[in-house]
Amino acid sequence: MTTYLDFEKPLSEIEGKAEELRAMARADPDLDVEDEAAALDAKAREQLRKLYAALTPWQKAQVARHAQRPHCMDYVTALFTDWTPLAGDRNFADDQAVIGGLARLNDRAVVVIGHEKGRDTRTRIERNFGMARPEGYRKAVRLMQMADRFGLTVVTLVDTPGAYPGKGAEERGQAEAIARSTQACLRLGAPIVSVVTGEGGSGGAVAFATADRVAMLEHSIYSVISPEGCASILWKDAEKMREAAEALRLTAQDLKALGVVDRIVPEPLGGAHRDPAAAIDGVRKALVEMVEGLDGLSADDIRAQRRRKYLNMGAKGLAA
Repeated sequence: MTTYLDFEKPLSEIEGKAEELRAMARADPDLDVEDEAAALDAKAREQLRKLYAALTPWQKAQVARHAQRPHCMDYVTALFTDWTPLAGDRNFADDQAVIGGLARLNDRAVVVIGHEKGRDTRTRIERNFGMARPEGYRKAVRLMQMADRFGLTVVTLVDTPGAYPGKGAEERGQAEAIARSTQACLRLGAPIVSVVTGEGGSGGAVAFATADRVAMLEHSIYSVISPEGCASILWKDAEKMREAAEALRLTAQDLKALGVVDRIVPEPLGGAHRDPAAAIDGVRKALVEMVEGLDGLSADDIRAQRRRKYLNMGAKGLAA
């Protein structure tokens, strides 16, 4: 069952009425309500189309956070074969908010790294809601270095509210770990491609998304700070998150215009949570095209191209 967002209330009422009619028909087989239910279905589809054609940045943030969107392990299971998870930072612990390992994408050996939020209460707590601690970033650096050693493409899947800000994480060098992970991305001689599948929050996302090619799902977000955090700082009022979302230019469309991301992956009508299989297939196509587009480049070429990309970041949007 789809969980409706606040702005989808008109849609929930229409779809609810259609389901009520069908429930009545199941209880009374002589009751013919299919034509009326079908009409409501058509009305709901049109309502859905109108809603999602005019989403505000704050509404996109809500869609990006939807609990029923495909998560990292959903993508790993569907897109990759020969998945072999690797754990630990060889220093302190294994961070369950970050998954990583070896796999094959279209029979090409790759290293996969991503944030995993968890699906239910137990796994969300285990995964710390996708908020990585220093150990997660150090694990990622270890895997990137391994990929560089063996010439394997790195694929990162980004979906995090941000790095974990807890006392223990700060004591163990959270800022340094994020910086080292970002540095590793920039220094990598192997290709690295990234997809922001939901939330791309702050440095916690940048640490994985500093890639040669970066894609965002149509209704995902990518920002230096959450709308609520920005509102608390600028307006001293977290309820100003709608205004903050507008100002942050955090949508895929804004970031494509700024040159921060390279491509937008279309989502099914109503968001990835309404048709996860279609959303995952869209990511598959984007990943394959981005990875194949980097074929034939030497390590020096990759580093030089990546350097130009990030030095020119934002120039397109500023010139406009």
